[in-house]
Amino acid sequence: MTTHPPVTLTQTVLRGLACRCPRCGQGKLFEGFLNLRKRCEACDLDYAFIDTGDGPAIFIMMLAGAIVVGAALIVEVKYQPPFWVHAALWGPLILITTLLPLRAMKSLLIALQFHHKAAPGRLVDKTPQ
Repeated sequence: MTTHPPVTLTQTVLRGLACRCPRCGQGKLFEGFLNLRKRCEACDLDYAFIDTGDGPAIFIMMLAGAIVVGAALIVEVKYQPPFWVHAALWGPLILITTLLPLRAMKSLLIALQFHHKAAPGRLVDKTPQ
């Protein structure tokens, strides 16, 4: 079993954005668009610890919502186009601002979870003093 040197936060973020293994930075994290592999092909890290939940989707929805709604309001106030122009503009922009960064955001949250050794909360039995 090989030991891996400690990873800095900057390296963790870069590995996350590159969709690579959070421990070695070599193996791919995903099998498909958002489907995770079982383990790293380079360092054999088991990816069973990964639990991002809805975190990546929430971050992306909030960011995309702010961009699209802000842009739609500016266009509406400044140009007052017909509704079909809004549909033609904002439909593709919603797809671009949500689907493109989703994979990188999920990978980044996985890398940060690994870096900070995140685990489920546990109740600790303490005796009263």
